Amino acid sequence: MNRNPQPQQAPAPVPVASTPAKARKLAEDLMDIMSVLLAVIERETELVRAGKVQEAMKLEPQKTDASRRYVNALGHLNASQQYLAQVAPELLTTLHRHHDVFRAMLQINLTVLATSHAVSESIVRGVNAEMQRRNVPNTYTSAGQRATPGPRHMTPLSVSRSL
Repeated sequence: MNRNPQPQQAPAPVPVASTPAKARKLAEDLMDIMSVLLAVIERETELVRAGKVQEAMKLEPQKTDASRRYVNALGHLNASQQYLAQVAPELLTTLHRHHDVFRAMLQINLTVLATSHAVSESIVRGVNAEMQRRNVPNTYTSAGQRATPGPRHMTPLSVSRSL
């Protein structure tokens, strides 16, 4: 246990848009960040669909950085939402439409990733079942039923996750 705990600093206050120019800048920044994140996500989706998972994993730093910037921008937007609703409701509507498209593309990416995960898990389970079937001796009981193998006949499957 740490005897001298470090004092935690309070998070910096989130800047609020207070002028129409700042509101427009906030909206433009958010749309730019969503476009960058969407480009990374679309590329990841293409690579996973093509079976190039290792290449898709190389996009992780870009995706993490863009996601962090997106979350920060959403914090700024939430802090300024009341002002935007009063001063520039059309800008807020445009942001909502852009975000709906973003969310739909994100859902496609999540579906592709879930499918890829399910397929790879199915393959690993199939390989394991085949290995177990080949390792189990074919023996029968006195009643002519197939004997259930004991645990000593089961061979564990080892998978490297570093790929």
